[in-house]
Amino acid sequence: MKRFIAFVKKEVFHITRDFRTMLILFGMPVAQILLFGFAITNEIRDANIAILDHSKDHISEKLTNKFLSSGYFKLDSYLQSAEEIETEFKKGKIKLVIVFGKQFGENLNRFQSSELQIIADATDPNTANTLINYTQSIVRDFVASLNPGPPTGIMIIPEVRFRYNQNLKGVFLFVPGLITIILMLVTAMMTSISLTREKELGTMEVLLASPMKPIQIIVAKVIPYIFLAFFISIIVLLLGYFVFGVPIKGNLLLLLFELLLFVLTTLSLGILISTIAKTQLVALMISVMGLLLPTIILSGFIFPIENMPKILQWISNIIPAKWFIIIVKNIMLKGSGIDMVWKETLIILGFAMLFIMMSLKKFNIRIG
Repeated sequence: MKRFIAFVKKEVFHITRDFRTMLILFGMPVAQILLFGFAITNEIRDANIAILDHSKDHISEKLTNKFLSSGYFKLDSYLQSAEEIETEFKKGKIKLVIVFGKQFGENLNRFQSSELQIIADATDPNTANTLINYTQSIVRDFVASLNPGPPTGIMIIPEVRFRYNQNLKGVFLFVPGLITIILMLVTAMMTSISLTREKELGTMEVLLASPMKPIQIIVAKVIPYIFLAFFISIIVLLLGYFVFGVPIKGNLLLLLFELLLFVLTTLSLGILISTIAKTQLVALMISVMGLLLPTIILSGFIFPIENMPKILQWISNIIPAKWFIIIVKNIMLKGSGIDMVWKETLIILGFAMLFIMMSLKKFNIRIG
């Protein structure tokens, strides 16, 4: 046991003395969550727009002020004619043009209808669609404010509510995904590179010749990465909670248990990669191409799985990160208990057992 503890200490010293590794392990998660939280977001604020007002009456002016005071739009310019619209779009500064028809206020008062044209730059379809929805919502609110009395005739007025993320903050989506990516990087990638380095430098044979059993050597080498991954995940959770207000509505102990279970899964993946790769470069390429990219693309972290072709939806089922992200979202945002995530938990447990058995088999074959 003393040899085992001494070996673990040796690995801890080996990791902590490498300044570049420590900078990557602790600096990258903080940089990622700040980047995703502040810069990469689904929310659109202060989008540059142009106004072409053919009417120039108090109603059109009032609606214009409502657009600009919403926080979604920022006035770039007032246009004088329709010919300027194409030119302004080609400059690339504006995302939307709002065109008020002639006698806008008069027609609205007299005929209860008037012309309002919304023209969006659809080179970015998602942004264009979002801005159109913002504009239509503001117009509906404005019309409702002009008619405070009860509506005449049969009308259906939908009431929209958003659960679990009322303000539609993109960071609520990114924090669970970032935890998954970080665990993949710290455990699977770093473990595979660490073990492969021992093989590449020829020190693995020296370790195997020691009184310690091979399984003890592997466990001793991965224990520091378990604690590192756990500690970094807690840092991300704290940053998400205190900086961006991402809630943890569910049981914290259950969340930590799920984190530990996923860490075991990714560690076994890292060990499996190390038994296949002969050099650190190969281990890195396998980790990036085989783990990191599928995790980002097929886990539902950024792209909705439901929108993918059927074959990619089937492939996503063999990505452990997909099930882990579902668990983290349910616990953190919905406050779900084990009764709601037991299926996904069993799937991750099955992945962990499969990878551990494959890793031990490959490792034993290599020793033999």
